[in-house]
Amino acid sequence: MVLSKNFSQSDVSMHSTFASRYVRESLPRYKMPEKSIPKEAAFQIINDELMLDGKPRLNLASFVTTWMEPECDKLIMDSINKNYVDMDEYPVTTELQNRCVNMIAHLFNAPLGESEVAVGVGTVGSSEAIMLAGLAFKRKWQNRRKAEGKPYDKPNIVTGANVQVCWEKFARYFRAILGSTLNGEFEDVKLLNDLLLEKNKITGWDTSIHVDAASGGFIAPFLWPELEWDFRLPLVKSINVSGHKYGLVYAGVGWVIWRSKEDLPEELIFHINYLGTDQPTFTLNFSKGSSQIIAQYYQLIRLGYEGYRNVMDNCHENAMVLKEGLEKTGRFKIVSKDNGVPLVAFSLKDKSRGHDEFEISETLRRFGWIVPAYTMPADAKHITVLRVVIREDFSRTLAERLVLDITKVLHELDALPAKPSSKKSVNGVENGKISGSLEGKNGTVVKKTAMETQREITAYWKNFVMAKKSDNNKIC
Repeated sequence: MVLSKNFSQSDVSMHSTFASRYVRESLPRYKMPEKSIPKEAAFQIINDELMLDGKPRLNLASFVTTWMEPECDKLIMDSINKNYVDMDEYPVTTELQNRCVNMIAHLFNAPLGESEVAVGVGTVGSSEAIMLAGLAFKRKWQNRRKAEGKPYDKPNIVTGANVQVCWEKFARYFRAILGSTLNGEFEDVKLLNDLLLEKNKITGWDTSIHVDAASGGFIAPFLWPELEWDFRLPLVKSINVSGHKYGLVYAGVGWVIWRSKEDLPEELIFHINYLGTDQPTFTLNFSKGSSQIIAQYYQLIRLGYEGYRNVMDNCHENAMVLKEGLEKTGRFKIVSKDNGVPLVAFSLKDKSRGHDEFEISETLRRFGWIVPAYTMPADAKHITVLRVVIREDFSRTLAERLVLDITKVLHELDALPAKPSSKKSVNGVENGKISGSLEGKNGTVVKKTAMETQREITAYWKNFVMAKKSDNNKIC
């Protein structure tokens, strides 16, 4: 007897996904579909659409880690179903987090004994870490004001001109940045500490410093260990750092470290016991994955100080290769610093033909590169730059390849007709923007020197910072 089976229209277990009806139908965009589809079809259709995303390793706009070793990838997948908050159920994961906190605290020169436990916590990124540090500053300030019988409803925050949006969201207390996302420059935290010590002495204030080391916290200790920016400075009470940037872990982990227990008010710590035991917690989030915490511990013990130093050395060297390659074209001025976060920010010297950095950024996408072009913050919007972030997986070969592709783009733009422009140059400023030349006698055009251009950029930045101080920092 021959047995047979009638297949329904939705049964594609015997057929290729591309022979099924599912590739002929649009995917749902607003409502959950009424019927199920086979797992093979769901995977194939979603995977195909994701192919249109950019390649993460060629995304030079992002500081976030895009490559880890296969062994660490396996650890991540093996722990992806662990809820980090279940400390009683996953005590080893909790212990690994505590080890990371201790290691990072010692890296930042926290005043701890050899076996003394550090005060800190893992977060989903620097934004959460910043919120927690800011809350600690605010509550400590409020407690002190209450004890003095003074008003405590209007805390003051002083920020850098290059403030990140997460600080604007919080907007509560004092901080500095180690590693600007705009041009990679380290701020002088030691100078700020020394000035603030004197200010506190004169005024009787007790203003402290939080250092936002999201990008620079895993760079400075290895490349410039003599640079004083961390807990070696007495007024630095807390530091945040992104594990998923130069901590070399995939997106989803940050850290905040306090100088001592006294700098984290006890009332911010919550104690819960419904998961089986008393668990102190001082995060904004509750449930979250354990994978990135475990991955951070892997990197810390896998690489050690030597390995991190080598990685950061490579990033810095490859940044210099890219910088020198761009300078050799003769077409760009470099606006980033050599000592800082390994990135290269650069802008066109000559825009007289009407082509700009945004066109270069757009054209580079044809080669697969994602290189952002953007204007600087308010009152410095006349400066437009391209920025390349050098990560661990950006090799010298890729740096040289990028220079070649940028050169090709420049040749393509040179071959295009010049764009009409009605802008007139007056004393080097075209409609409020810095130009590359000055008008001399009898209408002759004199090209600016690199020093003149740099001074002009510096003057704009200085005016911008002073304006921010005037608007926001009335107490100083």
